[in-house]
Amino acid sequence: QVRLVESGGGLVQAGGSLRLSCAASGRTFSSYGMGWFRQAPGKERKFVAAINWSGGNIYYADSVKGRFTISRDNAKNTVYLEMNSLKPEDTAVYYCAARLRDTGLYQNWGQGTQVTVSS
Repeated sequence: QVRLVESGGGLVQAGGSLRLSCAASGRTFSSYGMGWFRQAPGKERKFVAAINWSGGNIYYADSVKGRFTISRDNAKNTVYLEMNSLKPEDTAVYYCAARLRDTGLYQNWGQGTQVTVSS
């Protein structure tokens, strides 16, 4: 079990950039695959990006490919989401999530951080 705390959200103009961070508690962070998801108002939560325990396998939703970059620092128990060329449709609450040994459903979720992109 890990506790996740996101930070770095805010208000940015279209075309701008933000970097989200997700700090994890516990000593076994490197055993977890990590993901970022987002939920826009009135819509379902959707997958954004994922990274395996070593950082060797990375996946992106088509809607963010080429604009967002996921990374992790296991020494700091932190996963990041660098977001560039932001669009108004990127506006959402962004959540990080963890799943043990990169298998099954994501079992642990953060509280979310709001990202608002103005046009």
